[in-house]
Amino acid sequence: MSDYIKSSPRFFRLIKISAALFCGVVVALAFFITAPLQAPADIRHVPNPVKSAWFLLWIQELVSHSNYLSYLVAAIGGFFLLLPWLPISPPASRARWFSREQLLVTILTILTFTAIVSLTIVAMFFRGENWLFIAPSW
Repeated sequence: MSDYIKSSPRFFRLIKISAALFCGVVVALAFFITAPLQAPADIRHVPNPVKSAWFLLWIQELVSHSNYLSYLVAAIGGFFLLLPWLPISPPASRARWFSREQLLVTILTILTFTAIVSLTIVAMFFRGENWLFIAPSW
């Protein structure tokens, strides 16, 4: 029994409520906002630029600078996959949001998330013909 982390039932109620709200918002947005699908592919009329799906744009942005940055994507994936077994910080004594014991992991996760979102926004709105930087046309 000593391997378990003590936690409050309120913590899991909060997670269930926030997960239900998030799913409800996503379903509502999917109902009202149509998917930005393009026309079927036609080899005679290739769009410029050809962009990936929105959730892969950050990888396309990285690879546009150097092909070797694809290894960075694999390293980030491997890091987060192996995170529970890495001795980065001491084990948590209780389950909490933004625990001081897990501060390094929290900072690394937030920085990675911020970098991915920033690269996605740049690739989606600030890239134009021939993958050049452009001013966004809202």
